[in-house]
Amino acid sequence: MSDLKQLHALVITFGLSHDDPVISKILSFSAVSDAGSIDYAFRVFLSLPNAILSHWNTVIRGYSKSRSPDKSISVFVQMCRAGVSPDHLTYPFLAKASARLLKVELGGAVHAQVVKAGYESDRFIGNSLVHMYASCGDIVYARKVFDGILTKNLVSWNAMVDGYAKCGDLTLARELFDLMPQRDVVSWSSLIDGYVKSRGYLEAMTVFEEMQDSGCKANEVTMVSLLCACAHLGALDQGRMMHSYMMDNRLPITLALRTSLVDMYAKCGAIEEALAIFFGVSIHQTDVLLWNAIIGGLATHGLVKESLELFSEMQRIGIAPDEITYLCLLSACAHGGLVMKAWYFFDCLGKNGMVPKSEHYACLVDVLARAGQVEEAYQFLCQMPMGPTASMLGALLNGCINHGKLDLAEIVGRKLVELQPDHDGRYIGLSNVYAIVKRWDEARTMREAMERRGLKKTAGFSLLEMSGALHRFIAHDKTHPRSEQIYMMLNFVVCQMKYDVDNDNQKYYFFDMRDV
Repeated sequence: MSDLKQLHALVITFGLSHDDPVISKILSFSAVSDAGSIDYAFRVFLSLPNAILSHWNTVIRGYSKSRSPDKSISVFVQMCRAGVSPDHLTYPFLAKASARLLKVELGGAVHAQVVKAGYESDRFIGNSLVHMYASCGDIVYARKVFDGILTKNLVSWNAMVDGYAKCGDLTLARELFDLMPQRDVVSWSSLIDGYVKSRGYLEAMTVFEEMQDSGCKANEVTMVSLLCACAHLGALDQGRMMHSYMMDNRLPITLALRTSLVDMYAKCGAIEEALAIFFGVSIHQTDVLLWNAIIGGLATHGLVKESLELFSEMQRIGIAPDEITYLCLLSACAHGGLVMKAWYFFDCLGKNGMVPKSEHYACLVDVLARAGQVEEAYQFLCQMPMGPTASMLGALLNGCINHGKLDLAEIVGRKLVELQPDHDGRYIGLSNVYAIVKRWDEARTMREAMERRGLKKTAGFSLLEMSGALHRFIAHDKTHPRSEQIYMMLNFVVCQMKYDVDNDNQKYYFFDMRDV
């Protein structure tokens, strides 16, 4: 921007400030370019004696992608009052601004203006409206607009698939995806991201395999979603394969990808690899998201001292912490039993102009509960500006059980049942509290209450990664295609263990006899 400002100064000096081709390029660069400044563009715009429609559209477009998308609407209103009629290029930017503001009523008003102006059949505008309605959660109207586009292109299909995926309707997203006449990396990435956002991590990995078979190459967006899936599955081998894929296909390791790699390696237990990725770039080319990933990763691994030292280094180089940073630090304190430090970080939120969210309160409750300060944790819960969440009460319940505070555990357990009456784990948790103190009747009553609501205990499962493939198992599971061989090997291992135990017992017996 500094170069552009110097150029603009020369344009004014030479009396070319009213030359339309020159000023239009200055306006366009400052409004639309990633290196530009929309506020500077608006000042340039205000200096124009006779702004034409393209100038108005440029400013509206610039604000639609800025941090203040609402100003697109304000400029549009000014344009209409100035007697300048919008064209087919104006409305997509207004739809984009409405989508970013998540205001479906505003988007509906823009749609009404489109119909009134006679642009309803314009495909470019139609695509923008599909995206807007889907972003605002009105997927039914998004589909209605999509169905009304007579000559759909790839952008139309992608907008609708992405809409279904973002709204969590993966069944319809997949159905529409399968109907697409052609697909590109955006199509595949939208479906993969939808599965990841809906916690369908295995499905996301399966779609990626299909994508590879189709010959379509992944991009940064695809890889960020897939690394997130690997992180949640704890699939280290697959995560490494994704990393290799990026290197083999020469994908630039952007800051977003580096952050995703650090997060994946940390969550998959490979903290050394996470640190290698983190330190593989100059600290002056990092941002708060990357620091959050490594600080949180170290905290999860119990490396509390290292986590806090990195936070100090982050502050030293001038990167300001955000709400997630303090969440990671509170997590570190929970793992390290640092109660006073946790209170300090919690207080820092308010001092730095941030409002603690429910996650911060839950983390502090966890810190207190793990340290055995369950009464203080309960008082803290009662004094919060919002009602307690299930995660807060769950952390407190675990603390009460672990530290033998079973009277308070009963109170907290009952609150959890009231808060989540359709959650099987809440009844089981309270039933276990009663069982510990041998109040068998109450324990049985909780189990019966769960059954009356038609709830069944959700079966726990394990994920085993072998040769880059994930295998899911539950107790007594026989659904795996190789279950017969698995049980044969399991029986063999059990027999070997029994044989070893018998031998040890026999040796002990003879040793004992000789001793006598």
